[in-house]
Amino acid sequence: MTQQGAALQSYNNELVKCIEELCTKREELNQQILQEEEEKNRLQNDIRLLTEKLAKVNESLARKMATRNEFDRTIAETEAAYMKILESSQTLLTVLKREAGTLNQVNDSS
Repeated sequence: MTQQGAALQSYNNELVKCIEELCTKREELNQQILQEEEEKNRLQNDIRLLTEKLAKVNESLARKMATRNEFDRTIAETEAAYMKILESSQTLLTVLKREAGTLNQVNDSS
């Protein structure tokens, strides 16, 4: 019976050792889980901040693009009006030269 008791004590010691090793491994795994949960929370916060920043940049970009389109429209209208002014000036100059020529001919005939 002493041998059985010794064997039982040996099994008991080995069982306790295995349970302690499992508890140690569980605690190590639990620490890894806690670290990854912290990292996950940090990353989610970073994503939230970046999403907010992206929304602000998109709003700013949309406003600036609308303003640029207004500049383009104003420039195109101004250039078109300027071309009309140039055409009118050229027509006026042509008429003025013709009238001056006519007046010179009348003056030379007199």
